[in-house]
Amino acid sequence: MHRLVLAVLAAFVIAYLLTPVMKKAGIFVGAVDKPNERKVHRGLITRIGGVAIYAGFLLPSLFILDMSRPVLGLIISGTMVMMLGLVDDIRGISPKMKLLGQIIAGLVLVYYGVEVQFITNPLNGGIISLGYLSVPVTVFWVIGVTNAVNLIDGLDGLAAGISAIAAVTLAVVAWTQGQYVTVSLALFLAAGALGFLRYNFHPAQLFMGDCGSMFLGFNLGALAVMGLSKGATVISLFIPVIILGIPILDTFFAIVRRFNNKKPIFQADKGHLHHCLLEMGLTHKQSVLVIYAITFLLGSSAVLLTMLTTAQSVLILIGISVVIIMGANRIGIITGRKASRVPGSEAKQSVGG
Repeated sequence: MHRLVLAVLAAFVIAYLLTPVMKKAGIFVGAVDKPNERKVHRGLITRIGGVAIYAGFLLPSLFILDMSRPVLGLIISGTMVMMLGLVDDIRGISPKMKLLGQIIAGLVLVYYGVEVQFITNPLNGGIISLGYLSVPVTVFWVIGVTNAVNLIDGLDGLAAGISAIAAVTLAVVAWTQGQYVTVSLALFLAAGALGFLRYNFHPAQLFMGDCGSMFLGFNLGALAVMGLSKGATVISLFIPVIILGIPILDTFFAIVRRFNNKKPIFQADKGHLHHCLLEMGLTHKQSVLVIYAITFLLGSSAVLLTMLTTAQSVLILIGISVVIIMGANRIGIITGRKASRVPGSEAKQSVGG
């Protein structure tokens, strides 16, 4: 335990110290983010801060963990995703090439033994073996979470903060299931994100870029498979989805919204959760803190579900689902309509991103 505490602290310090270095490096290589109609920041800001998160996660993992096949697979595939994002941040690559790179990284992860081998049947609590479907299901899951986290990286500190909260929640639930390697990896990821967050919270001094958001998303998806897919209870099917609820639901509602509005599913818009909160009149910081709070509540619910009976868990899941749908409809994230402004509030333009 003592070694783990020191390693987590080291992950934070490494990311904290390296982030300002990446700020200067980004300017040197021309990896800067330019404002446009969809973004809420002004001016040029470095966008390769995610390298600091990667270093904070990688170094403690190499020094204190045994290099089992799953750990080695996560490090190799995570490095591939980070490098893929870094190339995109510096030079730019096509969405198809980015997706191809993510698929290859997912396959590498599976090759090293990280895969969803079965899912629980919500109807009778039995186990459904995936067989040959385990490969596409695992790859689809990690790519989905990777891009979901990438999509919500729209406000200063948003992706780093919710990823840190989600990672800590993953660590707590993995600890209850005796998955101690996953606990360590998740805490390293959280610490790296928090070390970076010091410079990324509003007003941001730099952005994490695709190298950061994709790395965080990929690792969160992979850690969910490593630590939380081992249980054979009905509720274990939903735990990872609840923990990663904000990025997953935001992406899901974006697809529904664009389909209902007869727009291309992959066409970017300003209907994401953070956009809706800004439209309601919340400030930049308030919007981020609200999403932090929602992520914390979802994470706490996930931990609670592991301690309850199946019947109790199902009731809580139904309640969570009703609240989420009502809230999403209220702020306009499903329909794409403008959300009602909060009485007495004033919308403020952000200088970050």
